[in-house]
Amino acid sequence: MKKREEGLVSFVIPCYNASLYIEDCLNGLLSQTYKNIEVILVNDASTDNTMELVEQWIENTKPSFPTIICNLPVNTGFAGALTAGYFMSSGEFIALNDADDISHPLRVEKQVEFLLKNPEYSLVGTNYRAFSDGNKESGKVADWLHYGDSIRKIYALGKHCVCHGTILFHGKYFDLLGGPTRRITGAEDYEFIVKFLNANLKIENLKEVLYYYRLHEKQRSKLFYGSGKSE
Repeated sequence: MKKREEGLVSFVIPCYNASLYIEDCLNGLLSQTYKNIEVILVNDASTDNTMELVEQWIENTKPSFPTIICNLPVNTGFAGALTAGYFMSSGEFIALNDADDISHPLRVEKQVEFLLKNPEYSLVGTNYRAFSDGNKESGKVADWLHYGDSIRKIYALGKHCVCHGTILFHGKYFDLLGGPTRRITGAEDYEFIVKFLNANLKIENLKEVLYYYRLHEKQRSKLFYGSGKSE
């Protein structure tokens, strides 16, 4: 099994035609109070100028964290891009951030603290605000998440109660369980969480709002579920 770097958080960003939002996403990671991170951006054969903007951002910002860019030669889809990024990760922890969303500055600090204080847990998500263009703090707080023992019960009913973009988990469990598959297009996030539960691993959501979920016409959840997050 791959030896992972203690304390390091590997952020994986699957990215396809995200030129309108990718700089906001990266600035959110730059603002993290927890500084021991690496960023792995998986460009899933974008056809816009996303990569040019990323390269400009790196040149202008000179972030303190390493930024690894993986340019896939063909579009593999969400699950394929995520899995490629997970394989490239070196951290004790892996975190996801969708390319159009923004992490709160305290996100990683709070999630890592939770997992370190509660070693019986393998994965932790957070609450979030959904916002349109404008002030992200004015968005609506999610009301479909569940907590504690309710999480396993909800998934047993075939429902979903963890916002996938907010998850942070021990990298060793990717090494053991693998990443999301492409068997269920549009429900890769659900299937990935279920992998943890089927392995009898404990997961939790933090009630604090530590993520900002952007609402726009091209987001994946609108493509597959109509609007907003699936429940």
